[in-house]
Formats: sequence, C-alpha cells, structure tokens
Amino acid sequence: MSMKATARAHPIQGLVKYHGMRDPELRLPYHDSISVCTAPTNTTTTVEWLTDSEPADDVYLIDGEEVDGRAAERIEMVVDHVRELAEFDHAVRFESENSFPSNIGFGSSSSGFAAAALALVEAAGLDMSLPEVSTVARRGSSSAARAVTGAFSHLYAGLNDEDCRSYRLDSELEDDLKIVAAHVPSYKETEAAHKEAAESHMFQARLAHVHDQIVEMRDGLREASFDRVFELAEHDSLSLTAATMTGPSGWVYWQPETIAVFNAVRELREEGVDVYFSTDTGASVYVNTREEYVEEVEERISEIGIETDVWEVGGPAHVLAEDKALF
Repeated sequence: MSMKATARAHPIQGLVKYHGMRDPELRLPYHDSISVCTAPTNTTTTVEWLTDSEPADDVYLIDGEEVDGRAAERIEMVVDHVRELAEFDHAVRFESENSFPSNIGFGSSSSGFAAAALALVEAAGLDMSLPEVSTVARRGSSSAARAVTGAFSHLYAGLNDEDCRSYRLDSELEDDLKIVAAHVPSYKETEAAHKEAAESHMFQARLAHVHDQIVEMRDGLREASFDRVFELAEHDSLSLTAATMTGPSGWVYWQPETIAVFNAVRELREEGVDVYFSTDTGASVYVNTREEYVEEVEERISEIGIETDVWEVGGPAHVLAEDKALF
C-alpha cells in the first residue's frame, strides 16, 4: 500500500455563512451553511505516513515554512482523526502550498484542510466518499467540509459525523458565474471571530433568520436564479459582519477599500449590471457577476486602485498524480 498521496482543493466563498461553533473541538457549527468553490485558486498538499523505522515526529510545512502553535494543533486534529480511522500510529510528513494569499478573507483554511484531509485519507488507504472525507476536513475548518465536495455545497449542522457533513448541490449557475476578487490585505483571525459572534447580542437573531436563508438559497440555486442567489449572499455578508462587530471586542474587519468596492458594485447595479458583493470574515471582497459583465466589473473595481483577479466555480477536492507531489 502506498503511504504517500497528493491532493488539491479550491477555497470557498461563503454564500450563507456559518458563524459560531457548538463544539470548538469537533468544529460542529450551530447551523447549516452553503458556499461555492473558487478556481483556479487552490491548495496542494502532499502527505506521507512514515514507517516505524523513520523519524517519529510529525513535520508540517505550509508554503515552505514550518508550522507551530495553534495552526499546528488544528492540523494535528485532522491527522490524529485519520490515524484513528486507519488504526495505526505512524508519524506524518506534511507539505502544503497555496496559490493565493492567506488570511485576507479568501478562504485559505477551507482549501488547506480539504486538501489535507483527502491526501491523508488517500495515503492511509481508506475508502471514503467525499461527504465522508468532509467530516475529516471539518475537524480543521468547518468551511473545509464544503471545499471537499466542491462547487456549490451544503454543510448540514449536526452533533455527529453522520449528520454534520457536506453534499454538493447541482446548479446551472456553475457555468455562468464569474467572481472578481478584490484583494484588500488586512490580517484577520477567523477562529477567534466565531467566539466573538456567539457572544454578540445579535447572534440569536442571526440563528432565527439563517434557516430561512438556507432554504431560499437552495431553491435559488435549483432554479438558477442569479439575482436571487447573490442578493441573498450579499445580505448574508452584512448579517455576518453585524454579529462580528457587536461581539465583546467590537471587531471591524472592513477597510475603506472594502466600502469603496461596495459602492462601486451598487453603482454598477444601478446601471443595469448583474453584480453583487460578498465578504467572509475579512476585508477582501468577492464581486459576483455574469460572464457577459465580467470585464466591465473588473475594470470598475481596478479603477479604485484595488488588485483584482477573475475566478470561476471550482470543483471538488481531488487526488493528483504521483509526479505532482511536493516532495
């Protein structure tokens, strides 16, 4: 049995986003969430389970730098779970590379843990479906569960791995959606934000509201209603940020450039362009539009002086050929 594997996954843009964790260790969210993966942005991860005759210490590298502290603990949660499933205690060598900036609001933890989970499972020789692999990835990041199943995906809330897993949602919007990514560098820490939001006086109101958003989003995706889906995503971004800003620390992640993008999007919409903004926990902005408008939208955002990329819908996490390994 090969004890080495390489996998690649795309990060997610939250559409109906989760906030707050019922169980921080297993990363069980309070409510369902829906997202879409963005390509060609990706994380590639190679892992190798080491034999007993090789060094016994786990080694984690991300973008060439050794990982320690809380980041290493989160990787260890995923690694230990796979060791438990595989019923062995081998040490692991783990290397990961991102094709896009991390910690500025573009979902690097989602693709990172999705690629890690699939590579670890594959190298361990475990026969698991993508929804099953999503329960492994969830231990590192709840958003990573949806990055495993890819495209438009729905993570169901639950108190166990049978219930709390992700499934892909079919939608004809996959072919038409273009995402102008507006890069607004501003470091953020998503994990702490989940605790902040849960302590906000607005959190219970969000919980009461989000269930209707989920069913509306699912129906909009099924009907391939662009305006309905991305208007919902835009409003959900405002709701998410309201909960974060009203937590104990009063965090405000948005920067002046973030608001400038919002204003540009609203001006474009008044001019008849199908375009909506969306943010996760960060200052950077996803500008969702149709293929026919993407050049016009990118030009308007670039005029603000903001770096942009154009992305499309990304598929599920997948295993790469041996010659694509990072080591």
